[in-house]
Amino acid sequence: MLNDKTILITGGTGTFGKAFVRYVLEHYEPRKLIIYSRDEFKQFLMQNEFKQYQDKLRFFIGDVRDRERLPRAFEGVDYVIHAAAMKQVPACEYNPDEAIKTNIHGAQNVTAAALDAGVRKVVALSTDKAVNPVNLYGGTKLVSDKLFIAANAYAGKKETCFSIVRYGNVAGSRGSVIPFFKNILEQGGKELPITDYRMTRFWISITEGVELVIKALQESNGGETFISRIPSFKITDLAQAMLPGCEMPEVGIREGEKLHEIMVTEEDAPNTYEYDKHFIIFPQMTWNNRQMPNPDGKGKKVAEGFSYSSGNNSQWLSVEEIRERLSHLEEH
Repeated sequence: MLNDKTILITGGTGTFGKAFVRYVLEHYEPRKLIIYSRDEFKQFLMQNEFKQYQDKLRFFIGDVRDRERLPRAFEGVDYVIHAAAMKQVPACEYNPDEAIKTNIHGAQNVTAAALDAGVRKVVALSTDKAVNPVNLYGGTKLVSDKLFIAANAYAGKKETCFSIVRYGNVAGSRGSVIPFFKNILEQGGKELPITDYRMTRFWISITEGVELVIKALQESNGGETFISRIPSFKITDLAQAMLPGCEMPEVGIREGEKLHEIMVTEEDAPNTYEYDKHFIIFPQMTWNNRQMPNPDGKGKKVAEGFSYSSGNNSQWLSVEEIRERLSHLEEH
């Protein structure tokens, strides 16, 4: 599907962008990959990292806030992956106007540019924090998600369709618990602080995140939210996997933090279908016959009152399984 296609990635020099570019170049033969981002130094580093693919890559300086810049970048593009965002919770809380400009106005600009340029498919990255948000970052991503889904209403007879991919913190990503614990151990620490003993998280690798986006590109008809079925783990088990027998003082939950990562709420259940390796939340509203739920008939509608979070998951990693995954983990 991605062979001989031109694909643009907003925020393309970030963790996801680089992983997506590498995966596509290793598994497909795209016509061109356009890296759209605002940091020229990161683009310079990425150019050097991927210099063997220089004939396939184009680097485009730009900001999703810039409504005039995006149409030029989107010319001739088949698919857009929207990964640009302000993501750090404290940064969003202290700079709310900037978070709104990037996460909300940026979403508006991307959808408008994609419609005007005739882009075939747009997949936007979401987050568990957009579900029942308790912080500004989550709030802006909730609005962003709704904007991408509603953009299907503007497509009319155009082929352009918009969908969402939702997952939590990638294992080992910057700002997540694994590098936090690792830094303590590297400093000689003998105990690992736990904000709340009940806390759980999903385990998703960056490769699994990329593969979910590609699935969305392959299967989306407009308005869907794709969610991986992945295992959960307890933060206390992670601590024991990293430092067996360590003390784990409970220090209290942080501002804007949740006990569990929530992916599907009870309110989403009437529109949610279960597949072998993922869930799809179909849009409540449909704008043409492409948006009908479960179009291939392969999904099973979830039960009334169903919800899916890291706290009520049926798949759990043991301490030994966590330790095994840590041994193969790349930091991002």
